[in-house]
Amino acid sequence: MSDNPLDHNFKKQHDYLIGIDSDGCAFDSMEVKHKECFIPNTVKYFNLAAVSKYARQAAEFVNLYSKGRGINRFPALIETVDLLREWPDVIRRNVEIPQLQEVRDWIAREDKLGNPALEAEVAKNPTPELSNALAWSKAVNATVDDIVHNVPPFPNVRESLEKLSSVADMIVCSATPNKALGKEWEEHDIAKYVAAICGQEAGSKKETLGQAAGHGYAKNRVLMIGDAPGDMKAAKAVGALFYPINPGAEEQSWQRFLDESCDKFLNDQYAGEYEAALIAEFDTYLPELPPWKS
Repeated sequence: MSDNPLDHNFKKQHDYLIGIDSDGCAFDSMEVKHKECFIPNTVKYFNLAAVSKYARQAAEFVNLYSKGRGINRFPALIETVDLLREWPDVIRRNVEIPQLQEVRDWIAREDKLGNPALEAEVAKNPTPELSNALAWSKAVNATVDDIVHNVPPFPNVRESLEKLSSVADMIVCSATPNKALGKEWEEHDIAKYVAAICGQEAGSKKETLGQAAGHGYAKNRVLMIGDAPGDMKAAKAVGALFYPINPGAEEQSWQRFLDESCDKFLNDQYAGEYEAALIAEFDTYLPELPPWKS
């Protein structure tokens, strides 16, 4: 059976479609997941204890504080080790940083970057490197399941979902695993507002949003809400509009969406100058280069 909820029971019910990212966008969960779950396992599974200080800074930059924020965990892992491999302070310590070439090759040929796809790859090609990457990813999931509880959605998320539920079809469009997404949205009783919860197993955000948009929504009536440039790129790739949740100003972003931007979207007044101004503001929030390079 397909891991994509859109393949099962998604149907167009309204004239408007809204995709919503989860971690860091609907939920204030990015910091705890990366700092307490991802990074300790990255240090452990890739033997980075000797440079753990730098590994933490690199991983936090990639996943939280850069324009790459919110990307899938496997490309993020590659970006993290690449930063470490070229960081002078790390090089001086003569610590071997893994190249992860087999993981890179798998990423290049796989379009559903999740544990099921990697498990299938390891079953065919059980190399130590791929097996370790799978063990790391499973350990991250287990740590998230163990630690991340009672993290509510940002203020005004629930109110926005309630406001939209009778006039727009909504889906969760995320790089987080399906199981974790379902748990978090159900735990806080907001899953009832969305027609589908689509995580990494369903495909990329571009693929998920594009598949849903293909059900017959008119131009400028598909919107992606996200907190990362990757969310915006996914939206633009399928001809959708984008509403930014500004990192560090999430509450203000949701307040503006509830009070103003939501109505502009539903009244077909969002596209054009209004969206462009929001995106220009959003672009100022995250740097491209880490502090030790800039």
